[in-house]
Amino acid sequence: MSSTPIAHASGSWRSRFGFVMASTGFAVGLGNIWRFPYVTGENGGAAFVLMYLAFAFAIGVPILMAEIMVGRRGRSSPPTALAKVAQASARSPRWGWVGYLTLTTAFLIMIAYSVVAGWVLYYFTQAVSFSVSESAVFASDDAFQLLLGDVTTLLIWTGVALTATGAIIFTGVEQGIERAVRVLMPTLFLLLIGLVIFNAFNGGMSAALAYLFLPDFTKLTWGAPLAALGQAFFSIGVAMAGMMMFGAYLPQDVAVGKSAVQIVIADTLVALIAGLVVFPMVFANGLDPSAGTGLIFQTLPVAFSQMPYGSVVAVLFFLLLSVAAVTSMVGLTEPLVGFLMERLQCSRRRATALVIGVLFAVSLISVLSYNHWQHVGFAGRSLAAWLDYIPNQVMLPLGGLLLALFAGWILNRQIAEDELAMASSKYVGLWRSLLRWLAVPAVAIILLTGL
Repeated sequence: MSSTPIAHASGSWRSRFGFVMASTGFAVGLGNIWRFPYVTGENGGAAFVLMYLAFAFAIGVPILMAEIMVGRRGRSSPPTALAKVAQASARSPRWGWVGYLTLTTAFLIMIAYSVVAGWVLYYFTQAVSFSVSESAVFASDDAFQLLLGDVTTLLIWTGVALTATGAIIFTGVEQGIERAVRVLMPTLFLLLIGLVIFNAFNGGMSAALAYLFLPDFTKLTWGAPLAALGQAFFSIGVAMAGMMMFGAYLPQDVAVGKSAVQIVIADTLVALIAGLVVFPMVFANGLDPSAGTGLIFQTLPVAFSQMPYGSVVAVLFFLLLSVAAVTSMVGLTEPLVGFLMERLQCSRRRATALVIGVLFAVSLISVLSYNHWQHVGFAGRSLAAWLDYIPNQVMLPLGGLLLALFAGWILNRQIAEDELAMASSKYVGLWRSLLRWLAVPAVAIILLTGL
């Protein structure tokens, strides 16, 4: 294992605000604005939202605190940080393999996520040229299917998304990531608020509020708890290495618990506000809220074509999605870059170029799963469905379970008290109890039930 802490080579966050913005940018991505609305639609609306909120705060916050804390204590990439902290707790350094699991999860998510981010950037350029907002109902379906069938276009825009991500990471933590999120995240919040205000005057808001906040538990399915947990983990960024890597750059005087709560609150607000951006447009135009992954790319273009100022709204909406996509890709890619820097003892620039190149090459699998390989699959799932299911609904809960086990049962309590620096040791005890007696059994049961 490398003895050189990655934080020495990469620098650190200049302020808690920079760290919270970067972590929120990682958490606030397509998981909130693209995935949350359609998963909510598929799982019955408000009853699913309540489950999602419960998981986000009762399970997501404690595990998020554990990730940030382990990253800061280890000052290394996730595998090395976990091994170091395990050894400091007089336990086996083999716990470092949990770090490899989270890195693998991030890598697999990026294979599919970078392609979807490419869709977003493509649609943004189409919105700027007015072709999205002018689409008719059938034209929007046809346009999306044509895009999925065009391997060259998909690869080009996947490459653009990965290049934008690499450009931010290339120049380091302070000059690249922190500087970018200080501009991008306020822009994202302003765009969200502006679109909600627009919806308030253009119909569908009352139906959207009822759909999101008036639960009907009869609409829940057996798969809803696993979907809610997977969405909470995916949305917050738990168990995909990014938060642990960001924690490695965190100054010692920043409160871990307070930062984790702020990140989850911001992330949850964005998910709910995104619902108030998407669903009023859907209901006002008589569209289907459970349209699945095509909700953003097939259903909403129809709404844009029917609403006043639809061309302007389309541009703002896909700009919002573009910002969210890139900030999340930064959080997913940075731990892969940090790991290579540590293991190969190479420069950030070389590690970034290598990671982006490999991701681009492997993303071809995801691209082909939508066209030439769309009939490839097994056990009743297509290749594209497996690329979503394995990392999001198997590896994320498994990684979260192992992290909760590590922090709740393996981690030395004194290390936790030193790193969390809470006002009272009782709060550390509460945190450990949530991990031990809520997070571990709940995640285990939901994971096994889902499998």
